Amino acid sequence: MNAILVRLWNLLKIGTLQWYLLWFMHHKYIVGVSGVIFNEQGEILLLRHRFWREGSWGLPGGYAEHGESLEETVCREVREETGYEVEIERVLRLVSGYKLRMEVSFVGRLMGGERRLDAREIIEARFFAPVDLPTGLIRSHQHLISMALAGEGGERSVVSLHPTFPRR
Repeated sequence: MNAILVRLWNLLKIGTLQWYLLWFMHHKYIVGVSGVIFNEQGEILLLRHRFWREGSWGLPGGYAEHGESLEETVCREVREETGYEVEIERVLRLVSGYKLRMEVSFVGRLMGGERRLDAREIIEARFFAPVDLPTGLIRSHQHLISMALAGEGGERSVVSLHPTFPRR
């Protein structure tokens, strides 16, 4: 039976039909991203988000959309939420294993843009010195900030959508 399946698979050749079969046969993941974003003074961008527990502060982030790289997701989320333009420098952490969710955190820096908060989602956005982080900072985000300050994570971001993957 295995030999028949292998032969059928190989007859399909690498292509769209194989990708659709793989997509149909496997679980789908929600991919969340966040970014520890530094300005020129070494301060960290933190947000108060309408959908978080009242009084809490956290890192900018959101969920990947179809066809965008994870770096693009962080840049888009920061731009949508704050109006700032950022550049991603490295992968900080990748975590999976909680149900069908994967979270990827990056370190980046402010490149420009003009502060324009998305009032539907963001209550407040400010840069904080690492020694003066606000009370109410989400614990997991405190850990990510500590990792970023310690220089942990990859040398350079290498996570992106492979150019030969089919895009719809």
